[in-house]
Amino acid sequence: MSRRTRIFVGILAIYVAGIALLLYRVVGDIDPRYRESAEESLVDTANLVASLVEQDLQGDRIDPARLEPLLRTLYARRFDAEIYGLRKTRVDLRLYVTDADGRVLFDAQRGRLGQHLGENFLDWRDVRYTLDGLYGARTSRDVASDASTSVMYVAAPVRNRAQVTIGVVSVGKPVQSFGKFVQDARWRTIWVGVGSALALLVGALIVSVWLVRPFGLVRDYLAWLRTQSRLRLRPMLRHAVATLRAGLHETRDALTGRNTVADHVATLTHEIKSPLSAIRGAAELLEDAAMPADARAHFLANITGETQRIQEIVDRMMELTALESRRVLEHAGPVALAPLLEELAAGHEAAAAARGLRIELVLQASPTVWGDAFLLRRAVSNLLANALDFAPAGSRIALALQADAGQARITVRDQGPGIPEYARNKVFEKFYSLARPGGGKKSTGLGLAFVREIAQQHGGQALLDNAPDGGALATLALPLRR
Repeated sequence: MSRRTRIFVGILAIYVAGIALLLYRVVGDIDPRYRESAEESLVDTANLVASLVEQDLQGDRIDPARLEPLLRTLYARRFDAEIYGLRKTRVDLRLYVTDADGRVLFDAQRGRLGQHLGENFLDWRDVRYTLDGLYGARTSRDVASDASTSVMYVAAPVRNRAQVTIGVVSVGKPVQSFGKFVQDARWRTIWVGVGSALALLVGALIVSVWLVRPFGLVRDYLAWLRTQSRLRLRPMLRHAVATLRAGLHETRDALTGRNTVADHVATLTHEIKSPLSAIRGAAELLEDAAMPADARAHFLANITGETQRIQEIVDRMMELTALESRRVLEHAGPVALAPLLEELAAGHEAAAAARGLRIELVLQASPTVWGDAFLLRRAVSNLLANALDFAPAGSRIALALQADAGQARITVRDQGPGIPEYARNKVFEKFYSLARPGGGKKSTGLGLAFVREIAQQHGGQALLDNAPDGGALATLALPLRR
């Protein structure tokens, strides 16, 4: 992964982490907010029932007799209420009344009355705090190991005419009754948050692309549409996706372009340093007037050769940079691969014969791809040239064409030494080159990078590995035209 890609991924990771943290905090805050809302309603209900009980006080004695028929009737009621997707058919309110000592005088729990009658509830927080003149509330589980059985209780004091607390009314509500609202709110918040984050990201990318390219991607797409003889939905969608992908890549390059330029300049400088040193050394030696003519001719040939090497590096680098700056294929059309390979094989026969090599063309299919014929010809030509450099004299180079599983595969195989293990992951890097057999010279190291870029421009991939029975096997895989 290149440095610019790592920087782009890092920025994206920071953005995603920030959104995730924000959503986590918001989602985690939903349940407490619902509990607060439910607790506020329970406070009103508890004080309402406490006021009702105070109406039946006999001196300082609490008489909850009126509550029994009231709660029985309430639990027996059936209704059908649709509350934002939650269907409610019966009352699930809980209630108990204690005296000043915390002894239960009346209780209604889960549709039944008198379950805890006579028990001492003074240890419960809601009862003890209320009797002490404080706000009393608690949340307890019916089943200790099951959080879904939690019940919220809120208590209100029962006071006599002298405003002395002589008892407690506590009203409870199962948390499960509003748990569905909490779950729905959580999922809605997550979906809205994720959708908003994606929309913001896409918007930022679009704005960035328009800032980088004043004419915009839309104009490129419309220009491509005008070149089509007739409009077909599938090619239109495919080209739209390719244009958007190119825009995203361009935005990434805009964000990290300074580092990319610095990397290219440093690498190019390093590659040119060696030929310049050779030229300088030869020029210094040529200053000796007494140098023999044959030695002078040798050093002049060195200067010419190194100058040509520098020129070739610069030319190939400019060519590769121009290709990388393209967003979409500008001269795309249907390309028949079989005739293209026949033309290339014939064009390289002379170079192969001069080295005692032969090119064997194997056409197992005759597929058509959508792409730029000139670029595809250059890519295959680079692979052939690479194979010619490494193939031993008297051997053959196999140029083959296959098609299956929606792909056309062009393979170039030589019978040379293959790729060393240490170089297998580096062969497509810019300026990386292996010494050629015999003379030990190296190429510019840009040919395979050029091939990979062309493959990616066509939605395919370029591979280079060792063949099972020796030699190197280069593959250019391209999607078939539909």
